[in-house]
Amino acid sequence: MNEKMSSLYDAILEGDVAGAKDGVQVALEVGLEAGNILSEGMIAAMKEVGRRFEEGDYYVPEMLVAARAMQAGLALLKPQLVQGDVKSSGTVVIGTVKGDLHDIGKNLVALMLEGAGFEVKDLGVDVAPEKFIETITAGDVDIVALSALLTTTMPNMKSAIDAIEQAGLRQKVKIIVGGAPLTQEYANQIGADGYSADAGRAVSLAQSLLQRV
Repeated sequence: MNEKMSSLYDAILEGDVAGAKDGVQVALEVGLEAGNILSEGMIAAMKEVGRRFEEGDYYVPEMLVAARAMQAGLALLKPQLVQGDVKSSGTVVIGTVKGDLHDIGKNLVALMLEGAGFEVKDLGVDVAPEKFIETITAGDVDIVALSALLTTTMPNMKSAIDAIEQAGLRQKVKIIVGGAPLTQEYANQIGADGYSADAGRAVSLAQSLLQRV
């Protein structure tokens, strides 16, 4: 790995926001391509973060600070990516379902997806089915990611999926679900395309559903 890319990679692993910004700036100044900076410096680092999380070397706080460092670097890189017409891995609309105000898990999934090169539209918390439908209708959505942290709001995931179906949009998108009380069995029961127990696996799931691993 290029030395400049290596310092960016390390800054993200360490959750060093200033280092990530500097790493992107320096890489651009020496003429490295934005697409390469994204894939070799940032996506590669977040992939390593996900691996460490799965193996128990990293926990949620480490993942969060790494993802924030990545996001800080990405903010600097985005204009160059657009200018260079670098294709995203896909577009994900994410939100915590109606009645649920929890957002830490959702935010982490959104950050990890961004780190893997996805464009993420975060609708926030307490999101009504109509809002998901409106965003899908606006176009260019590949995946809808639904989050819930309460057993009492889990049924609202099914309501959202049913509403998307009734709007005639179900075939256009893949739907993934996640949250502490969920299981694969429940995801199957409500008609989701996939379930993820954590943010790292959510990225792998999204990639496999779009077959862009």
